[in-house]
Amino acid sequence: MLRSTARPIAAVLTAAMLLTPAAFSFDTPLSDQAVREAYFLGQRHDGSLATFLGKYIQQLPPPQTGPYISSVAFFTPFAQLVQFSDRYIGNYSAQQAALDHRGQAEFVHIVVEIQLTPTYGAFLAPEPSRSRSQPPPVPRPQDFWRDFQVQIFDGDQPQALAPSDFHGKANYNCGRYGYPCYLAGATLEFDLPSEAFTSGSATIDVTPPEGDPVSVDFDLTRLR
Repeated sequence: MLRSTARPIAAVLTAAMLLTPAAFSFDTPLSDQAVREAYFLGQRHDGSLATFLGKYIQQLPPPQTGPYISSVAFFTPFAQLVQFSDRYIGNYSAQQAALDHRGQAEFVHIVVEIQLTPTYGAFLAPEPSRSRSQPPPVPRPQDFWRDFQVQIFDGDQPQALAPSDFHGKANYNCGRYGYPCYLAGATLEFDLPSEAFTSGSATIDVTPPEGDPVSVDFDLTRLR
């Protein structure tokens, strides 16, 4: 369920007394050793990357109506370095990876994937008309993703975090042999400073313009 504007204060205080922020946090800032480990993990190129990233991505079931928020990902600095290393084949070393990362600010990268559905498709429902002729279909705007509200929370904190960077893009499916492309969904991406997450969990709430909202929780103690 989506969080309310008021959080149980007693639960927050109890958690704060029992556990320290260091016990909650994922690995940040990354040490040179952690950067090396991320480098070698990404350099395997043996199909293990998908398994590793599985715990950083939550797949969601399709809704009965409305757009399909298909997945939400929470990529820590370590996971991002693994992905970065995976893209390099050839002349790139662990030493260079450590040098490249040294002194760089670390961010959490959150990705929300949206897919269109039969009830929330690539074309808008036509306006009622008294004319006997059927009005032509109106394409859904490519920036339809701006109608989705995404809020990111650290643990039980009632105040949503403010991303340092955010952008969205429309996704298209293109047929073969000259068939036209059609709007299929969108990707929303958010960057937040790693130090903004000081508890053992994070919650991403997504409210679409139609259909039910979704809320995704991440156990940060399970993430590197």
